[in-house]
Amino acid sequence: MEEQSTDLKPIFDGIFGKQKNIVYERPKFAERKISDMLNGLSKISLLDWERYAFSRDPLVGRISPYKRKEYMQKSWECGIEWADRLKSEYGNLSAEDLAKKLGMEIEYPILPENTDRVLFAEFREPNNIKIYMDAVNKANKYLFDEDIKGIFCDANIVDILLLHELFHSIEEKYKKEIYTRVEKIELWSIGFFHYKSNIIALSEIAAMGFAYKYSEITFSPYILDVLLVYGYSQNEASGLYEEIMELVDNNERKHDEC
Repeated sequence: MEEQSTDLKPIFDGIFGKQKNIVYERPKFAERKISDMLNGLSKISLLDWERYAFSRDPLVGRISPYKRKEYMQKSWECGIEWADRLKSEYGNLSAEDLAKKLGMEIEYPILPENTDRVLFAEFREPNNIKIYMDAVNKANKYLFDEDIKGIFCDANIVDILLLHELFHSIEEKYKKEIYTRVEKIELWSIGFFHYKSNIIALSEIAAMGFAYKYSEITFSPYILDVLLVYGYSQNEASGLYEEIMELVDNNERKHDEC
């Protein structure tokens, strides 16, 4: 859950105090209640987020639908495996205590220092995690909605963000063996020369799986994308919701045709 789409940039330029003439105009979407969107998103099964998970990966055009599904499954399982492994080793620690146990320095600033980027949380090597509380505070006020309580129950947004970023630190520490770093896609080859690249989406999927399993939530962490954006722009969140539902719907139709 790191940097969001640059489509949000004109909005955040204003929020963060940058003054300039904006020639960009974002399309207007049908206004939706956050409870309706989250209830719709909560019905998407965990692995059916696959097309959305890969939609912003630079290499998505090089990955077949079949491989996409395989990558989704294995990456999610990777996150689950590491959540189980750490609980087995350290016990049922809180997200913050686990992060500290693994040597992380955790900060909770209100806003990012670099106001050109829209961030909810980030991991900075070697051992720093930042959770940006402006987005969290805006999102938290919606959790009191009676129509949303049933989805989130006692889930803690800060914990989910923290666990997501913590997985990225685990990846870095175990990069020679962890699936999300070992698995690569071949982009080209000439004779004996082969060029392979990591797939960014695998890391993000596994981080979602890790946060899901360790926090013991009952919903996909991907729905937080819409909730966190909604705190800043109902229009942007509605557009993101439409995009997700279209991707999932297209995925289901293709599956039915196979």
